[in-house]
Amino acid sequence: MSLLELFCAVDDFWKSYGPVWRQQLSDGTRRRQRAGELSESEIMTLVIHFHQARYRDFKSYDTKYVQVYLRAEFPGLVSYARFIQRLPSVLEPLCVFLQSCFGPCTGIGFIDSTALAVCDNRRIQAHKVFRGLAARGKTSMGWFYGFKLHFIVNDRGELLAAQVTPGNVDDRKPVPALVKRLFGKLFGDKGYLSRPLANRLRAQGVELITRLKSNMKNQLIGLTDKLLLRKRAIVETVIDQLKNISQIEHTRHRSPNNAMVHLIAGLLAYCFQPKKPSLGLNTSLVLEPAYP
Repeated sequence: MSLLELFCAVDDFWKSYGPVWRQQLSDGTRRRQRAGELSESEIMTLVIHFHQARYRDFKSYDTKYVQVYLRAEFPGLVSYARFIQRLPSVLEPLCVFLQSCFGPCTGIGFIDSTALAVCDNRRIQAHKVFRGLAARGKTSMGWFYGFKLHFIVNDRGELLAAQVTPGNVDDRKPVPALVKRLFGKLFGDKGYLSRPLANRLRAQGVELITRLKSNMKNQLIGLTDKLLLRKRAIVETVIDQLKNISQIEHTRHRSPNNAMVHLIAGLLAYCFQPKKPSLGLNTSLVLEPAYP
């Protein structure tokens, strides 16, 4: 997606959401709403485009690319310091925009979580930026200090839901909230094994299917479900692209609000990615929803 196409998509969203957002601000404690040099849609466009431009840090992207090559496209450009000050103001609009960019539920979902470390383990005691927000957690790769990104994708690799929690939160806890608008079958790893959770999701119209632990009795499972369970590795490809292309994880953040802005912008950059990991399934022939 080109920069122009990205701006058009963001601006179309802002034209419908902006008046509602400003009305909410006027009803609260914030009264002053002076227009800035850059509009909110321009700020959102630039922070999303940063995650598409493959720069390693936002300062280099702003000073060496935006300030040099995009002055004609953004005549109201401000300094890097001023731009950073305005980033928290678009956190809520970015969250709403992300929800509007989620893909459709096809009846097949794959759930997983990934660690978002905010510092090296040797610097945990000295870390101050996320103190009181981040927590120590453990994944199959070892211990970390930070957050977890819980997400669900469909068989086309499109995001269906996402949630951020401290690193010590059990993977099963956010699942009921993540599947609120979903139906069909949800495939996860052994970390999601839980009969109470499976029963709760069944009441919500979702069938949870996971692998069994070695000490558990074998259970009958349909051939289609067994084959789809083997395709759960699609989420690992999504995680790889989120971290290595959209760069949603790094340890250089100096503000919790700006960190969340960049995380949401990275997820949006993935949503606008033209080619996503896909199983190439015809879901109308492969699977019908278990609970219509």
